[in-house]
Amino acid sequence: MRSNCWEFTSCGREPGGKAVDAHGICSAAVNKSYNGANHGFNAGRCCWRAAGTLYGGHCECALLQELGSCDKCEFFQLVKQEEGSDFRA
Repeated sequence: MRSNCWEFTSCGREPGGKAVDAHGICSAAVNKSYNGANHGFNAGRCCWRAAGTLYGGHCECALLQELGSCDKCEFFQLVKQEEGSDFRA
């Protein structure tokens, strides 16, 4: 089974996650617009497209804030590799 971003990073910002009280729920975990994209749940494998993350103008992903670009993210690269020619950027 392919991991969603919150599973891969163990950020705890999915509904019911350990970091929700402190940091809120990540929009990628609840954004249904991308459900199924790159074989993920909600925007879990398309987190760079979820509102409030990279393309939403305000980056809420702590990992992305640290890295500065999705291209540098290990999860982004993993999804790209796993999806191959079916990768949805």
